[in-house]
Amino acid sequence: MNASTDLARACVQALIDAGVTELVLAPGSRNAPLAFAAYDADRAGLLRLHTRIDERTAGFLALGLTKAGRRAAVACTSGTAVANLFPAVMEAAHTGLPLVVVTADRPASLRGTGASQTTDQVDVFGKFARFLDIDALAPVDNAAGRRPAYLATEGTSFDDLRSLLAFPFGWFSYDGRAPSAVAHLNVQFELPLTPPDGAPPAYTEKVAEPGSCRVPMSPDDAHQLVAGPRTVVVAGDDAGARARQIAEAGGWPLFAEPTSGSRTGANALRTYRLLLDTELGQTIERVVVVGHPTLSRPIARLLARDDVEVVSQRSAGIWSERPFPVTTEHDAIWAPETAGDTAWLDSWRELDRATGRLLDQLLHQQPDLTPWEVAAAVHAALPSGGLLVVGASSPIRDLDVMARPMPVGGRRKMIANRGLAGIDGTVSTAIGAALARSARDSEARTIALMGDVTFLHDAGALVIGPEEPRPDLTIVVVNDDGGSIFTMLEQGAPAYAEQYDRLFGTPHGVDLGSLCASTRTPHWKVESLPELQQALASPNGGIEVIEVRVRRDNRRELDAAIRSLA
Repeated sequence: MNASTDLARACVQALIDAGVTELVLAPGSRNAPLAFAAYDADRAGLLRLHTRIDERTAGFLALGLTKAGRRAAVACTSGTAVANLFPAVMEAAHTGLPLVVVTADRPASLRGTGASQTTDQVDVFGKFARFLDIDALAPVDNAAGRRPAYLATEGTSFDDLRSLLAFPFGWFSYDGRAPSAVAHLNVQFELPLTPPDGAPPAYTEKVAEPGSCRVPMSPDDAHQLVAGPRTVVVAGDDAGARARQIAEAGGWPLFAEPTSGSRTGANALRTYRLLLDTELGQTIERVVVVGHPTLSRPIARLLARDDVEVVSQRSAGIWSERPFPVTTEHDAIWAPETAGDTAWLDSWRELDRATGRLLDQLLHQQPDLTPWEVAAAVHAALPSGGLLVVGASSPIRDLDVMARPMPVGGRRKMIANRGLAGIDGTVSTAIGAALARSARDSEARTIALMGDVTFLHDAGALVIGPEEPRPDLTIVVVNDDGGSIFTMLEQGAPAYAEQYDRLFGTPHGVDLGSLCASTRTPHWKVESLPELQQALASPNGGIEVIEVRVRRDNRRELDAAIRSLA
């Protein structure tokens, strides 16, 4: 063998040991040893290899695989390729996802020189990833006789590598700022970069299943809630069932974002965002926060109120400190032993039902299909056991007021990139999530909902090689020819009409059908609710795009009408 082949195979074995089952590769020259090693591991059935020509797409594909429950790594070559992984790394770090990044590098002796594709990759992601620089790992005897062990020749031990990769799956203490769950391996490869002729490596299966990557719930820092103050529970992204259980035990209304995993049961309210500026909303005395709430300004205003007590459960991510005043914060929050007065919850339910009826009536009266109705139709089409991936910007906010709470145990999952709430890599994230689901259940339905700008931002994700694994995925694109979310913000006021389209609306005029045709991606174009419902009910298999044309010129007026309903 040669040094680079040995090093690459040792790194791949370490990934397998850490439970990595998916490896996304962006091709290059310097990472050729990793590519050959990953190919052999794929052939051995120990991980699944995915190849993408663009590093940003590759990073978000790995992120989507991770978000949907698989352990994934992304590998790239040196130079600017590394920088293109930064958006996915930042999103994973802020969400607390255990993404693994493997970057190939030139030998350290070339750093600081003008050598081709050589830059400073040492700790390049900074606080967003835990870092290990690897130059060589030599095989040594393993007394246990279980598998080859490796020892670094220049100060980095194989135990250091295994520790870096195992870290996100173990409990770790909370010290006020959680370290990133992202692991970055920067591997220096010497020439030659290709393996010599010979037998493929004898990879072995991982030793043990990984555990949880959650911040631990310490019994020493758990808060027992008591009934009393007029309380609501706010469930942000990835809050999980805990928020629903607290709300039901306390007899309190539940304000659950679509991707919270908590929007189930009788306490979850559909139109909570519209109710907070009512007289009832002004009587709130305490808010219990679980997860990462990011969607609405009414919730932000509620949490910033001086007259409201905020009890917060710490969430994952490198910046777990809340952006609003917190009265008390804990690793775990336990539900009250006795429920409060049911009249408080009944008042919220009654107002929610009345507002929901008015909202449905308002939308039904519109002459054209609206984005809110698209979100409702997509949510209704998601079967039990299905997965919905939602893009940032308007679609997730439309879904927030249109998604009716599901019964407990309905097993519908919704995910989005809410760590930084960017539109980067949304198509890739959806494809990764769909691949992760199909690896466990070939019958699972996955739908993605996003706007046209979000889709265009990651249209390269549709470039998939003929031999690559492909999931079944329906991508619904709400196309209003630009960025409609800004019409609902300060920038969309009539005073800025002259500048609006050039600076914020950004009409593009792209023919999405032709764009899809260039990658042989099936495409439907619909303009009515019955057409949309038919398209959603008739998936053809593989990746397909449903383009829904809607208006943008009336978005601001409709949004104002909706906000005034309560």
